[in-house]
Amino acid sequence: MNSEVDFPLFPLPKNIEIMELEELIILSENLRTFLIKTILENGGHFAANLGVVELTVSLLKIFNPLKSPIIWDVGHQSYPYKALTGRASQIKNIRKTHGISGFPKLEESEYDAFGTGHSSTAISSAMGIAIANKIEQDANTVIAVVGDGAFTGGMTFEALNNLKDSGLNVLIILNDNQIGIDPNTGALNHNLKINNIKGWIQWFGIDYTGPIDGHNIEELTGVLSTLKSQKEPRLLHIKTTKGKGHLEAEKAQTYWHSAPQFVKIPNTVAESSWSSIFGSQVFKLANTNSDLFGITPAMPSGSGLVKTIAQFPNRFIDVGISEQHAVTFSAGIAAKGKPVIISIYSTFLQRGYDQFIHDVAIQKLPVVLAIDRAGLVGEDGPTHHGVFDIAYLLPIPNITIFAPLDAQELWNCLNLSIKSSNISAIRYPRGKCQNAKWIESRTNFKPITKLKSSSSETLIITTGKATEIALSMRKYDDLEFNHIHILQIKPVPEELNLFQYKKIITVEDGSIIGGMGHYLKSQYEDKTSAKWIHLGIPDRFIPHGSNADLYLDCGFDSDSIEKLLITISD
Repeated sequence: MNSEVDFPLFPLPKNIEIMELEELIILSENLRTFLIKTILENGGHFAANLGVVELTVSLLKIFNPLKSPIIWDVGHQSYPYKALTGRASQIKNIRKTHGISGFPKLEESEYDAFGTGHSSTAISSAMGIAIANKIEQDANTVIAVVGDGAFTGGMTFEALNNLKDSGLNVLIILNDNQIGIDPNTGALNHNLKINNIKGWIQWFGIDYTGPIDGHNIEELTGVLSTLKSQKEPRLLHIKTTKGKGHLEAEKAQTYWHSAPQFVKIPNTVAESSWSSIFGSQVFKLANTNSDLFGITPAMPSGSGLVKTIAQFPNRFIDVGISEQHAVTFSAGIAAKGKPVIISIYSTFLQRGYDQFIHDVAIQKLPVVLAIDRAGLVGEDGPTHHGVFDIAYLLPIPNITIFAPLDAQELWNCLNLSIKSSNISAIRYPRGKCQNAKWIESRTNFKPITKLKSSSSETLIITTGKATEIALSMRKYDDLEFNHIHILQIKPVPEELNLFQYKKIITVEDGSIIGGMGHYLKSQYEDKTSAKWIHLGIPDRFIPHGSNADLYLDCGFDSDSIEKLLITISD
């Protein structure tokens, strides 16, 4: 299939509406072939999109998405929809710098009704659109496609509880593929497996249809046509296969959730990645400490905890897409005097912020937050960049915040934190850890490390990933400046002496506003007359793209730091 030729062959929704069944089947086959070829050559979310090809075609046959908005939850299953709404030629650049987003995005297309980077938001947002439509005398259906694990999230249950009384014209498509990134867990997943979901949906007062084959276009279009004529809240349950049409992806759905660029077979999580190292270290700790617990909200693979969960299923638990529950669950464990680590992505910790303040911090329960994907995360874009955690954790009393530079510092932080009576947060980035070796017997903790000393009155303070970026300056050894790496951001280490410096530059892979630099300045501004310069994430949402491009865009790549040093030294 020559994708350059076939791009124009994908019809727009207005043309799909008039296609016959055989044409729809051929369209689906061509679309799946196109997606497999294009994603494997250029990277992007893979298996989830192959599973919704027939559903996408069928929805566009029956509904006009400009009148009946279609909300994809979670958004990484929207590539077929993007391709059939005028963006096929842009799929090759999806998630790349200046390319289209890997998720629905309001400003990207008139066909994108709502942005869905995180999960379980579709029914709530569909209700909002539907009630606004009602006031405008618009009787068209609003469609929420909820799948790839998103139906297990708490917001879904809250919306279902509210939906019946609203009487709104909302059609829920339950895309039941039994898996998010990792296999789904819990009672809902069990009931889906045995097709025992009808009574539960009806208990919410919502009409139920299904289950039907989500890859059978004739059956899909027939049922959707019937449901289109209804106006009350209703749910269609479809069964799909994640990775449909690609044998390896069907057999190993977690492995093929996403495909990297320019490869035919995706790589596993590298042993030198931060997540993998964290997982190995937690496994060691779990073997030597029978009281240690671990919680993760639906990210055992991404957080490196699959092996530990398998070995210690009574102590290490995947609670599904339920960040609020995960935090308070951990608080309950800590209330019984047991050490507990909650492994959670920075962007998802935002969803459990109230619980962290109310249930953990106020009660001074020594929960350990292992904050994965802290900082910029490249191609996943603004919904997934973990850039706010330092700023939103710093104001919370009784917390210690760490940002390790390498695997040894991560190990030291974990050992210290699980034995501490304080709340701890350890943030670390996505991707490769430059110094991946660590020694179990070595747990010496240094809150700061002087990486470079000179007679200069200029000091750079970096933390975590920003330290690695600063160390990669080409003229690092030639320029006159002092450099301190801060492992412990809060409380400010007593060893940190800034009184001799006239110029202090702080660099962090996080928000400048309210971040490490602002915090340090607030602690020292009455004690030093130094000029402060803060580098990090500016006051805007950062788009998707390669991390190298994004660091440059934000002005704290190694070349930008180097140029700043040269400028202020002149």
